[in-house]
Amino acid sequence: MKIALAQLNYHIGNFDANTEKIIKAITEAKGKGTDLIVFSELCIPGYPSRDFLEFKEFIDLCEQSAQKIAAVCIDIACVVGIPTYNHKPEGKDLNNSAYFIADGKVQSVVNKALLPNYDVFDEYRYFEPETEFHCIDYKGHRIALTICEDLWNDIENPLYVTRPMDKLIEQNPDVMINIAASPFAYNHDEERIAILKDNATRYQLPLFYVNTIGAHTELIFDGGSLVFDKKGELIDELPYFEETIAYYELKEDDTIVAQQPITLKAERQSDIEQIHLGLLLGIRDYFSKSGFSKAILGLSGGIDSAVVCALAAEALGPQNVMAVLLPSKFSTDHSLKDAEDLVANLGCLSQTIPIKDITDAFEKALEPQFKGLPFNIAEENIQARTRAVLLMAMSNKFGYILLNTSNKSEAAVGYGTLYGDMCGGISVLGDVFKTQVFQLAKYLNREREIIPINTIVKPPSAELRPDQKDSDSLPDYDILDKILAEYIEHRCSSKEIIQMGYDEQLVRRVLRLVNTSEHKRYQTPPILRVSPKAFGMGRRMPLVGKYLS
Repeated sequence: MKIALAQLNYHIGNFDANTEKIIKAITEAKGKGTDLIVFSELCIPGYPSRDFLEFKEFIDLCEQSAQKIAAVCIDIACVVGIPTYNHKPEGKDLNNSAYFIADGKVQSVVNKALLPNYDVFDEYRYFEPETEFHCIDYKGHRIALTICEDLWNDIENPLYVTRPMDKLIEQNPDVMINIAASPFAYNHDEERIAILKDNATRYQLPLFYVNTIGAHTELIFDGGSLVFDKKGELIDELPYFEETIAYYELKEDDTIVAQQPITLKAERQSDIEQIHLGLLLGIRDYFSKSGFSKAILGLSGGIDSAVVCALAAEALGPQNVMAVLLPSKFSTDHSLKDAEDLVANLGCLSQTIPIKDITDAFEKALEPQFKGLPFNIAEENIQARTRAVLLMAMSNKFGYILLNTSNKSEAAVGYGTLYGDMCGGISVLGDVFKTQVFQLAKYLNREREIIPINTIVKPPSAELRPDQKDSDSLPDYDILDKILAEYIEHRCSSKEIIQMGYDEQLVRRVLRLVNTSEHKRYQTPPILRVSPKAFGMGRRMPLVGKYLS
């Protein structure tokens, strides 16, 4: 049996485009003599569709698309992911399903049994878990078809009380197929490979796994679809962050022969390489799927805005990026020079708008209220908010989307101005720690100098008061980021972190800053997720909780 894996980029709720893309892939595969082409989880509506799933019309449009796809499935079969109605009176109204389509109609329906309800996943909000399992017979093969999480209950501390493949293996299948929508995190690829390898080894069956790619606001999907033989040996690993259709032949003896050059690479991509590619895809899809093409950002001469500007120029083209220099009376000459050098290196658009007179006017207007009180954070924030007002004015006038440039370290401890430098349409670095931002800058310079060297080596500063440095307010980033990673990404308690050897007073201070800054993060833009635990939809904390505050 000749099998194709279609690793494609879908657009949530864009039924015409998604259906057209699926049909085009089916037509191509049919022309290559393919017996079965496999698409990803919930590919017809796009994943995650979230509360769109609560609209009957949305589900009906999914079914209409499936029937259009079925009409072209003559002399070829396909597997597509789709939400379907749960016709049992008990339970949720929908199932997360896979249609097996052949001979112009839906031949079989498989429903997802294990519904993730952690981190960014909300599937039990919408779907009813399946409790009955059956294999599919096609072209002399018996297929155990499962959906994403159904193969993930394979760890020492299982999340679920059942394992679908334990039921399906009783029906003597000779191949496993798993369709998925597995989000990207820089450490997730190796975990996927280990889990799926274990399934192939455990059940002694070949395994074809197809993942989606593309970004849907904050969630990024990286592809990396996989093929294993029945001994658990990795046969192929499709490219990451790219649309790909790959072709294989499953022989009668269960061996697998690739019908195109193997894409498996000898070396895995580093975390920073993956983050770089993930952020590019996140930016590109956020703009294209929202119907925008032009970005704007404030360029300070610091490393965060420099990296965001470079990523935007690479993702969108430098002609579509407007970098605005907004010097205040505290901006240093070297910062302005660094910003100007970056613009020259990238070839992006730029404007300079000094803000001294504007902030002076604000301060003068507030003189009766401030009554000679000393300069403090109030005046610092006026500068940041002045910049935001100007950037948003240009966004409104010219149709730009404002890119937020705050990093994860700053967002974690509240080192930013609400309605100032924390505003924007999308946060590019909000899931990238400051130490990783430095690594990204060096990676961007791997072939030539893009980020000015002085931007990388100078001490970080917000430049909102004379001689200000981040280190005046925050611990050294090398230490801060390690504490933050243990708390946010590894969910360690203060006691556990202190036992690792970190100063107790520092740990308690950092965790308190994280928790008392929740109200700020609640009001900031969506953050491109590249880590296993990002701020946003996957981390839900009370705004006024006392614990660790």
